[in-house]
Amino acid sequence: MTFVDELEQRGLLQQVTDREGLEKLLASQIVPVYAGYDPTSSGLHVGNLVPTIMLKRFQLAGHRPIVLVGGATGMIGDPSGKSDERNLLDEQTLATNVAGIRAELSRLLDFDDPKTGALMTNNYDWTRDVTFLQFLRDVGKHLTVNYMLAKDSVNNRIEAASGISYTEFSYMLLQAFDFVHLAKAHGCRLQVGGSDQYGNITAGCELSHKMRGPQLFGLVAPLLLDSTGQKMGKTASGEKIWLDPGRTTPFAFYQYWLNQPDADAPRLLRLFSLKSLDEIDQIIATHDGDRSKRTVQRELARAMTAWIHGADAIVPIEAASQLMFGDSITGLTESDLRSAAVTIPTVELPRTELETGMTIVELFARSGITPSKGEARRLVEQNGAYLNHVKVTDVARRVTIADLATETMLVLRKGRQTVRLVRLV
Repeated sequence: MTFVDELEQRGLLQQVTDREGLEKLLASQIVPVYAGYDPTSSGLHVGNLVPTIMLKRFQLAGHRPIVLVGGATGMIGDPSGKSDERNLLDEQTLATNVAGIRAELSRLLDFDDPKTGALMTNNYDWTRDVTFLQFLRDVGKHLTVNYMLAKDSVNNRIEAASGISYTEFSYMLLQAFDFVHLAKAHGCRLQVGGSDQYGNITAGCELSHKMRGPQLFGLVAPLLLDSTGQKMGKTASGEKIWLDPGRTTPFAFYQYWLNQPDADAPRLLRLFSLKSLDEIDQIIATHDGDRSKRTVQRELARAMTAWIHGADAIVPIEAASQLMFGDSITGLTESDLRSAAVTIPTVELPRTELETGMTIVELFARSGITPSKGEARRLVEQNGAYLNHVKVTDVARRVTIADLATETMLVLRKGRQTVRLVRLV
């Protein structure tokens, strides 16, 4: 099985310009391969992970990733997949966004290997000094308007009511110019991306051909869609799932993948897991034996969280998950609860206060899980208060040291999913 065959089996191949030629090239040398990132935000989201995992797989196969952050093309706007003209960003905003994307990608790819270490580039560096007349003369003359109009990204916009400006129409030329520049400067022979980029990528291949440069290749993966055909990467409330822990917590990120339905989870595991296809097939077979255990979803959530937030993030997240969604805390240790405290709100109380005892109503109010004693009393009376995941129905119930779940910790729960940890000091 060739590397391209493996990409296909993992669901990362929709179109390729010259499969046989690309396979021969990949088998003969280290190939620099690039993917572009649009700096419309200061960070990346789940939708950006398809080109990123493609670069990661090429790197693991012995090739060199080139990350291109579009500091120049970000000023223009890519019409691919867009129905309306995009608001243009100023240089300062673009610079901030480029820096943020650079920082995030530096955690996802290896930039240190002497042979295959990823290279970070910004197309503003080689376009800022090119004049309009130079660009028309050296680039624009090689691709006809007929060729550009035939691309779906352009044609769809022309047929739409909003139309397309000359600014966005020129985007294809700029991206093609990037590909040719990277081929000259870094020996780049392949560009990868989502299927909506195929027209722009093939334009770069054509431009190199017209300029008598080397043969360039393009390979695109399907867009990240769920089984209903909707784009993935948003919560049920419509919020994007970001890679930045300040925007989407590692706990929420983990839960997003854990909650994928059976119709999508096996495909996503093949797409993103770094395990072999044989290992993944075994995981899926185990999952199919008892789907209630959600084996594939747990493996997917762990794989994605470890890649984006580091393997150390998994233990506290899974401990927090058991506290948030489990019916029992049996088996959780002091270490588990301290790990969960990274994610779950925690309040400290003097140990002496529980040595003398405290009512459940006062404890709920002191912990902050309810705003007042009156609210805590109503919660107990309405059967919504839990101590260490055991329902409390007596408002006079006193909590003492004997009720500790571990050496220093108590678990309070309001309703089904609002949890607060109490740590005695």
